[in-house]
Amino acid sequence: MIQQLNIRRMTEEREESLSPHAVRSRLSRGRQRPEEPCPVRTAFQRDRDRIIHSKSFRRLKHKTQVFIAPLGDHYVTRLTHTLEVSQIARTLARALNLNEDLTEAISLGHDLGHTPFGHWGEDTLDELYDGGFRHNEQSLRIVDLLEKDGRGLNLTWEVRDGIASHSKSGVAVLGEDWGEVGTLEGEVVKIADMVAYINHDIGDAIRAGILTERDLPLSAVEVLGLTHSQRINTMVCDIIMNSWDIRVCDIIKKRPAVGMSPPVLAAANTLSDFLFERVYTPRTEREDSIRARDVVVFLWGYFNRHEEKLPAEYRLQAGTTPRRVVDYIAGMTDHYAMRLAEELQKEIK
Repeated sequence: MIQQLNIRRMTEEREESLSPHAVRSRLSRGRQRPEEPCPVRTAFQRDRDRIIHSKSFRRLKHKTQVFIAPLGDHYVTRLTHTLEVSQIARTLARALNLNEDLTEAISLGHDLGHTPFGHWGEDTLDELYDGGFRHNEQSLRIVDLLEKDGRGLNLTWEVRDGIASHSKSGVAVLGEDWGEVGTLEGEVVKIADMVAYINHDIGDAIRAGILTERDLPLSAVEVLGLTHSQRINTMVCDIIMNSWDIRVCDIIKKRPAVGMSPPVLAAANTLSDFLFERVYTPRTEREDSIRARDVVVFLWGYFNRHEEKLPAEYRLQAGTTPRRVVDYIAGMTDHYAMRLAEELQKEIK
């Protein structure tokens, strides 16, 4: 009966009312391995579901956003960050008449490759591994290769492109090094990522006693607002207004872009710079960041010396030993990495 109804085709027909610049799921560039289409879900809905049901997605709940293994219940984790990005990005996509399913799939998969201990873990692996480490590249490696015992999730080109191209740390929002994405839905996720982390990281820093609301740059507060909800609302509404051509612009014309007004863009970059100076890379390292680095360095050295101790799913992967060790460490949660390092150190002693 489901095959006869072909719900997917009905959904694909509704997508014809989207912006001329939106991606239609039936026109996807396809998957790395051909598959029979689902009778119920579009290609992008199927990708979203595969990401949600993956092991890597589940582990995000115990991975650091900014504060390592926090004891408080209300600190942002990599999972709650991902859900906030999805909510903001879907709001933007719906307002701009883009493909919301594609936007959601990219949002949910964009941070799968993050290491334990947030950017401290990423920076440490980047220093240790000769090939370098970037979490967006690792996210793509996870969905292409590491999930499902080496088979990967076989996602569509559009979702993979969005995952690989999402925002970079320390880069000016919409600046020269911001980079391009192959779809406008991917661009929406990229800017939604920034909107989410700028605002919830301020909240966590205040919660941790590192900042107070009075510390925030006045020039940014005057434009965006003092509270979390005011800032997000200002930024989201501004993005919609400054990207409105996406809804109506003729496909023959140059592809419009996702943008912000100069005052709001300047305020967003001011807040981002402020967070990097005061929270992400302070002059004096926090005790938890030093401990995180020590754990990653220890695990790196141990498993490079004892490759036989790697779990079979990593040990049997093609490539060099360092590459396999990177994959294993990057997939760990904060608590697992700390517990494993402690256990292995006891064995050595």
